[in-house]
Amino acid sequence: MKFLVVGGAGYIGSHMVKHLLGEGHDVVVADIEPTAPRIKWVGLDIADVRALDALFAECQFDAVFHFASYIQVSESVSDPGKYYQNNVAATLTLLQAMVRAGIQHLIFSSSAAVYGDPQYVPIDEAHPKVPINPYGRSKWMVEQILEDFDRAYGLKSVCLRYFNAAGADPDGQLGECHEPETHLLPLILQAAAGRRAAITVFGHDYSTPDGTCIRDYVHVADLVSAHSLAVNYLQAGGASTVFNLGNGQGFSVQQVIDTACAVTGRQINISLAPRRAGDPPTLVADASKAKAVLGWQPQHASLEEIVTHAWQWEQQYPWH
Repeated sequence: MKFLVVGGAGYIGSHMVKHLLGEGHDVVVADIEPTAPRIKWVGLDIADVRALDALFAECQFDAVFHFASYIQVSESVSDPGKYYQNNVAATLTLLQAMVRAGIQHLIFSSSAAVYGDPQYVPIDEAHPKVPINPYGRSKWMVEQILEDFDRAYGLKSVCLRYFNAAGADPDGQLGECHEPETHLLPLILQAAAGRRAAITVFGHDYSTPDGTCIRDYVHVADLVSAHSLAVNYLQAGGASTVFNLGNGQGFSVQQVIDTACAVTGRQINISLAPRRAGDPPTLVADASKAKAVLGWQPQHASLEEIVTHAWQWEQQYPWH
């Protein structure tokens, strides 16, 4: 099949491109950032109507994978307009172009941020959606828009609500590199590598076994396998729906640090700081729907394996 991967130069998008190419599909990446050599790339902002229409006139895509969102929660609070413009308005532009071109299948990267503070754990897809920041609200808005586009135009979609994406390509070819970096595991490994003086732990007095926040970390390779299963589901005639993606088990910040120490064989300095507003003690996914409907099963569920693959990337690319 022929797929368009929007945001395919980013962390999860690049892993998705590698996975799809490995399955033998024809893949085009649309991103404002260039991607790896030998990959078909179009320098395109999805807010550009003419560029989208031209691309869709040139290429007949079976489906679109959408990874092109801003993801920093704190930035979304300080600059909400940026997030609503890119995550919502630009996505609407993409969807309208898809409708004009007759493209009927979309896989959308959503987030557990749509749920807000958990009312129960583990969190299933029926959990109330009460996002507490503009980032989460932008994802929830797009999910609702997709429901309307299905009813009006027959555009079928699968929204995948990630919990904490982590790890790196098991082959060591790809990994996580944001600027600035805000995700816990790469920050910890930067401290292990000496590129950061210490890792800041926000809150050590939560009602958890060791006092630090518990999160559900899902390997990026398992995330992309779920996307592949999701597009197959739509191609087989599946209805629009949503799925949680998580391991269904939680690890505390301290557990991640301890595992990183064991994997790297290095001491990691810790700096304690007060809790951050809006950080719940525990976020763990109920991903049983994805397992039942898609047949998805995480293959890299152990924390040690997730940390090991991320450490392999940290040691190799691109700063050494």
